[in-house]
Amino acid sequence: MEISWLESAESTHLLLVNAIRSQRVSPPMAICARRQDSGVGSRGNRWEGGEGNLFLSFCLSGSALPKDLPRQSMSIYFSWLLKETLADFGSKVWLKWPNDFYVGRKKAGGTITAVLREDIVVCSIGLNLRSAPEKFATIDVEVDKNELLEAYFLKLKEENFWKDIFIKYKVEFLLSTGYEYFDQATQKKRSLKEAVLQNDGSILIDNRRVYSLR
Repeated sequence: MEISWLESAESTHLLLVNAIRSQRVSPPMAICARRQDSGVGSRGNRWEGGEGNLFLSFCLSGSALPKDLPRQSMSIYFSWLLKETLADFGSKVWLKWPNDFYVGRKKAGGTITAVLREDIVVCSIGLNLRSAPEKFATIDVEVDKNELLEAYFLKLKEENFWKDIFIKYKVEFLLSTGYEYFDQATQKKRSLKEAVLQNDGSILIDNRRVYSLR
């Protein structure tokens, strides 16, 4: 994976998406910024942070992903493999449904994905490696950013299957049931205790499928 390192970016996600749409880059390709000012987060929020944290966006061809991976499960897939990579470095980071990185009871990062022309998949990850705003967390291990990305991209190249990842994710989902989420349809907070996790990573609540917090 070729990585383009930037001193700063308003949003690595938007930067890469625009570069793909204008046909200036093609997969596989990654952008990593040392600082980010207006990153794209869940529910339209911004994910910002100072130097030392991870602000990563990369693109892959859809054919490079597991054949059994549902499109709506991609964020969970990419997040889980990074969680496993961090675990190899000794971290106890866990995933709160659907794809937020948590340390204890505080959020330390998150993932978003998009599918563009010709089935190009863009994944963007923000992760607090060094510093975090109030009420957020940094990850629980010190890790060199270059070593982390090298290990992560190697794991992405391995033969992974969604069915195998989902078995482990389903167990970890139990940690999420102690939390609430904002339900866009009802405009109310709902407890994840009411939710039933589906095989594609969505949840079933009140006979409705919910795929994300966005």
